[in-house]
Amino acid sequence: MFREVFKMKPRVFVPAHITGFFEVVMQRDPLRSGSRGAGVVLDRGVKTGVKLRGSDDTTKVRVNGRRDDDGVSIRAVEILRELTGFSEGVSIHHEVEVPIGCGFGTSAACALGSVLAIASELELPITFNMAGEVAHRAEVELGTGLGDLIAEVTGGMVIRTREGPPGYGRVDRIIQDGLHVITRTLGELDTASVIHDDAHVRAINRMGGGMIGRLLKRPAPARFMELSREFAEGAGLIPRELREPLEELSEGTLGASMAMLGNTVFALSEDPDAGGAGTSTYGIDQLGARFI
Repeated sequence: MFREVFKMKPRVFVPAHITGFFEVVMQRDPLRSGSRGAGVVLDRGVKTGVKLRGSDDTTKVRVNGRRDDDGVSIRAVEILRELTGFSEGVSIHHEVEVPIGCGFGTSAACALGSVLAIASELELPITFNMAGEVAHRAEVELGTGLGDLIAEVTGGMVIRTREGPPGYGRVDRIIQDGLHVITRTLGELDTASVIHDDAHVRAINRMGGGMIGRLLKRPAPARFMELSREFAEGAGLIPRELREPLEELSEGTLGASMAMLGNTVFALSEDPDAGGAGTSTYGIDQLGARFI
């Protein structure tokens, strides 16, 4: 049954994204809100297919075959309906290739994949950037993420120099080739519980405020990892259970840090086998969100 679902066309691939450090920027307008920071886009992520369900104007979502009608995809479709006036019912099916709720930007990938797939299927009068705006607004409203979406559209090792979705935000990229992202995940972390907590946000912004400028002075992968670890330590975000994996992954790599925000450790390495048992290895996606 699940395999049959993914015979649907179009299919959209949105790569996962791990943030190393960031700074929260919140305004009244969600399109002017988000985060500045830096991260890396993975070669695995979320594949999305949609199926029209007539004119009952309902939206049903499945994630890896399981019903999920309370997530960010539902809100993104609601905003898309408000913007374009489409009334067809839709079924959305996400195939998620990375851990969910663990700092891989899956909520942004699901939201954007939903909007792009529906817009293409119904030939809605929106552009790619407008689709990004819809998905970003859903993320900000629900507190599921702040900066993953524009990075997932861009691909590579992304420096988010201005907050917001495509068309509002601004990005640059670190030049790199041949690196792998090695991760170890120990569990989920509720992003909203951090970015809606004033004390956490103050600590995050105190540490993250000047880091983009420091990275731009020496835009190298090793420098990104160094700053990411400094950020995670200084903001007090590393849970006790990640300490040992952090030290283990620091050996034989360009450095290790915590994925923002999730109970995941990540590292960069030229050697795909540097992580050892209990880790996962990904390539770096250079293309960003796309139809497949």
